[in-house]
This record gives sequence, C-alpha cells and structure tokens, in this order.
Amino acid sequence: MNRIDTRFAALRAAGRKALIPFFTAGDPSLEATVPVMHALVEAGADVIELGVPFSDPMADGPTIQRSSERALGRGAGMTYVLDAVREFRAKDAATPVVLMGYLNPIDIRGPATFAARARDAGVDGVLLVDLPPEEAGEFREAFATHGLALVLLASPTTTPERSRALCEQAQGYLYYVSFAGVTGAAGRLDTACAGARLRALREASAVPVVVGFGIRDAASAAAMAAAADGVVVGSALVEALDGADTPADAAGRAHRFLGPLRAALDGG
Repeated sequence: MNRIDTRFAALRAAGRKALIPFFTAGDPSLEATVPVMHALVEAGADVIELGVPFSDPMADGPTIQRSSERALGRGAGMTYVLDAVREFRAKDAATPVVLMGYLNPIDIRGPATFAARARDAGVDGVLLVDLPPEEAGEFREAFATHGLALVLLASPTTTPERSRALCEQAQGYLYYVSFAGVTGAAGRLDTACAGARLRALREASAVPVVVGFGIRDAASAAAMAAAADGVVVGSALVEALDGADTPADAAGRAHRFLGPLRAALDGG
C-alpha cells in the first residue's frame, strides 16, 4: 500500500473522515509553500492536494485562477512543485501528497519521465482534471509502475455506465465533484442531492470517495462528510492565504482556517 491507502485505512479503522485541503504551490509566495503544507498537517489535514500552477485552469473559478496566475508569475513551474514536495518530505514521511492540475505540464515531459521524478520527490498521487479515463491508459500504466495513484473524478452529470467504469478504475480515492461548474461556487452546494450520489458511489467503489467543490467552512464540511469518506476544501483556503506577508503569516492563516473544519469532522 502507498501512503494514500495507508492513511485511509487508518481513518476507516478510527471511524474518522478525511480532511483534504488544496492550495496552489507558489502562492501566496514561493517560500510559503512548504510551511503551509506543514501547518495544514498540524491543523489536521489527512492528505494534501497541491495545485500545480497552469495558465488555463478551465475547471477552476476566479479564486484559483488568480492564484495560479500569481504562482506562475513567480516562476512556480513543475520543477519548483516537485522540489517543494521533496523539501516537505524531509520532515514529513507520512502525509500523502496528491498533485492536482492539468495534463499539459505532465504530457510534455512524458508520462514515464514525470512519474519517476514525482515518485522520487515523494508524490503519492496525481489528479488531472482534463485527462479522460478513456485516454488515460499510458498514464495509468506509467504511474502504476512508479507507485503513483491516478485519482479520478466523478460528477453529477456522470452516467451510470461511466460511474461503474470509474469505480472499477479508481485508485487512491475517487473525487466526487458536488456540482457541475467551477471551483469556489459555494452557492450551488446541494448536500441532499450530492449525498444520494455519494452513497451510491461508495457502495460501488473499491476505494474511498471524497467530495469537493463548494465546501468553504466547518458547517459545509460536516454536512458533506456525512455521506462521504472525506471532504476537499480549496478555494476558501486559497482566499484565506491571499495577501499573507511572510511564510509564517501564511502558515498561521492555514492553521487557523483548517482547525475548525477538523473539529467539525471529528464532531467537536
């Protein structure tokens, strides 16, 4: 088992839900990425989704789009992202790290070359928003060779047939997008509708099912976690980090933001 499987097995044994924060590598500063990662773990993160900055993040709303633009302007390319994970691993050998982003920065390096570099840096999984499962064979094979999970996405518009295929192919965890739209649109969150889909996916999936998009605070995290194995929070965290003056400031903001969500998931 890799770190993702180990972590979810421990959570299941303890009867706890996974808390998975997302933020963009290189924002609010290049120097803040690793301190923020450690602060999130200290505040209760079970898995970290680290955003790979991209020039055309089509699945993301304005908050993450602007974050990605700022990070790219500072020079936060793939080499920087992998170096940040490697630095994080110097003090944390246990917390799973999943890179979340888009196909192009990986495709231009080649699936096998990227997978080897990512695994060497300490990455555990990759979620590529614009890679359809039907076209993922070469990537899935390369990732599997190097022990990386290819995390897949399901959504409210996913057909039953496609859902079955996703549940069969899923690795690490299956990410359910709570509504058809871009990240950060909290007003579209429908816990009742999402809950029904989540329960169906969990019954069919061999891996845990987590839910993201629209989760912004302790209340929405607890509500969505009721039918899922965990929740992902991204845009609200990126907003909380925006404008941090120093790495210490960014780390403090991350810790203060995530702590209440951890307490809510644990029933506190």
